Amino acid sequence: MNDAEPAGRVLGVDLGSRRIGVAVSDSRRSVATGVRVLARNADRRVDHEALAGIVDSYEAVMVVVGLPLSLSGATGPAAGGVLEEVGQLRRAMKVPVETVDERYTTVVASRAMRATGRKAKAQRSAIDAAAAQVLLQGWLDRQAVASRTAF
Repeated sequence: MNDAEPAGRVLGVDLGSRRIGVAVSDSRRSVATGVRVLARNADRRVDHEALAGIVDSYEAVMVVVGLPLSLSGATGPAAGGVLEEVGQLRRAMKVPVETVDERYTTVVASRAMRATGRKAKAQRSAIDAAAAQVLLQGWLDRQAVASRTAF
């Protein structure tokens, strides 16, 4: 955590086309936990209101949204759609919203779930929250390293 960021919990969000995975950090920003999967609504405003309610319920001070960059790191159509929605989220939230590279998070989450013996059908209901957890944990870890190396 740097001096420009307020102390407190951070919400991690994986914006899928059918579901939204949500994770939250502890107040010390060291551990991310997958907490919910929201079914997408036809009206994005309903989704954003639900996310704002989760921000309020966890007293989160920031939202980190996964950005699905292409393997080369370029902004493709999927990332463009997420960036458009992030703009809408920024207007709907009372807290800062930023993006983080989410390449491989779903793959990592899926492999971890398979390693625990979860069947593919059971994974579908939790994979989005697990992906949000992976992307948020990566962000938390990078923030911790940056704060330790700052002079």
